[in-house]
Amino acid sequence: MPTTSNLRDALVEELRDCYDAEKQLVKALPKLAAAATSADLEAAFSSHLDETREHVNRLEQVFGILDQPPRGKHCDGIAGIIKEGSSTIEDEDGGPTMDACLIAAGQRAEHYEMAAYGTLIAWAKQLGLDDAVPLLEQTLDEEEAADRKLSSLGEGGINQSAAENTAMNGSSNGSGKRQSARGDEDEAENDSEMDENDNEDESTGSAGARMAMSRAASNSSGRSRTKSSGARGSSSRSSSSQRSARGGGSRKSSSSRQGRGGSKKRR
Repeated sequence: MPTTSNLRDALVEELRDCYDAEKQLVKALPKLAAAATSADLEAAFSSHLDETREHVNRLEQVFGILDQPPRGKHCDGIAGIIKEGSSTIEDEDGGPTMDACLIAAGQRAEHYEMAAYGTLIAWAKQLGLDDAVPLLEQTLDEEEAADRKLSSLGEGGINQSAAENTAMNGSSNGSGKRQSARGDEDEAENDSEMDENDNEDESTGSAGARMAMSRAASNSSGRSRTKSSGARGSSSRSSSSQRSARGGGSRKSSSSRQGRGGSKKRR
């Protein structure tokens, strides 16, 4: 949008923006026409191309009325719209869907120009530029007619054909998705069975390990009890031997005393 201090300067800046936009469209419309698969749509773009060349001529007349040289200022808005239209041509494979997208791109450009020319007409009227107003109004009428033509083509069969084509492709893609889903489910079931088998193997291994540990503990306990019993038996035998030794000692002492008694009798 223009950034000026008075309405006349603002109008000149807006004229320069429109002038550049129309020149960009003169280069873009042949590409849209070539990409269209509908003969009617191709004809509509070609017809509007001739009108767009005349729009450039009318803007040059308005510049003359304002005593300004016809000079454009790069229009970022229409450049973005044309870029989007070019992306559509590159991305789509053709057919009714391509035509529907081309109609959308064309109407975006028309609506941009309709807004711009509506502004120019309102400002020109306020500034008393009576000679410029009819020129601008004629161009606005043609932009509106082009927009209506594109709408009639879309609503007259192109959009419906594109929708039917989408439904057919959607059914095919849906079948493929269902097959893929079934394949994923089968794979998930196989993975689940493998996990269950692994868990069973792990459980069996763990049970075997626990049994082995239990037997080892039992054997260790048995050996400990055997050693303990042997130790107690040895201790009992040792105690018996000691008691026997003490008993023998007592008998020896008694015999000794008896011997001493006999000696006394002989004396």
